[in-house]
Amino acid sequence: MRVASHLAPGVEPLYAYLASYLAKRIGRRAEFVVADSYERCAQDVDDVCFVCSIPYLLFADAGRIDMEVIAAPVLRGERYAGRPVYFSDVIVAAGSPFHSFADLRGTSWAYNEPFSHSGYMTVLHHLATLGEDRSYFGRMVEAGFHEIAVRMVADGRADAAAIDSQVLDIELRDHPELAARLRRIGTIGPSTIQPVVVSRARLTDAERVAITEALVGVAEEPMARRALEAALVERFVPMTAGDYADIRRMYARVRAAGQLDIAWDARWNAIARPEGRSAVS
Repeated sequence: MRVASHLAPGVEPLYAYLASYLAKRIGRRAEFVVADSYERCAQDVDDVCFVCSIPYLLFADAGRIDMEVIAAPVLRGERYAGRPVYFSDVIVAAGSPFHSFADLRGTSWAYNEPFSHSGYMTVLHHLATLGEDRSYFGRMVEAGFHEIAVRMVADGRADAAAIDSQVLDIELRDHPELAARLRRIGTIGPSTIQPVVVSRARLTDAERVAITEALVGVAEEPMARRALEAALVERFVPMTAGDYADIRRMYARVRAAGQLDIAWDARWNAIARPEGRSAVS
């Protein structure tokens, strides 16, 4: 069973564990892959994917992949209130003069990558709600990963960034020296957290049900607890594509506001390659 993670490096150990755990539950051997591009998702070659919501929804809406949402994690902490959500925490350097998002006009902004909901799309949506656009920032710099954006802010290479709250909490726990160099000055969200999706073409109905049940029950497995705790995950809950209506609405508003330019579309179409047709709408 091929399992791919498109998520941040800090959560890879959990998903590597789950790949083996889920494969055993349906009597298969696991092949776990850390995807280095959304092109792999577009190729629809995996049986299970832990994937960002924006790429999944765009591929699914375009008919490029035959995969369905089955579950999502619930994170540990009071702010999540037992719901499958996460936040985008706005960070600055500890010694910076900025104390709120309103202070960030004209600053340099780091983001992980342009197809990320938590690091990019939700920020554009927040700007749209304020009647602003990307020109609000003096400069936007692509870091590649949330973990790099965190260090760019800590090192002064960027003034601020929005970081996936799960990723940020893991980074500050595992690298306590960063905690003293950063401040949270705001939060955007919550948003529905990234889905677990499975192939309808390569897995039977019974296998998809078994994988869903295994994920929902994994928190009761003693051997799983360490991996879950390390990723700050409390449990998994059943989900469907309909649970991502908030992500769809935010993406639609960002596009309607004209915040996704020709360069964004060209880059996405180069990834999706939908047989010569535009992959975005």
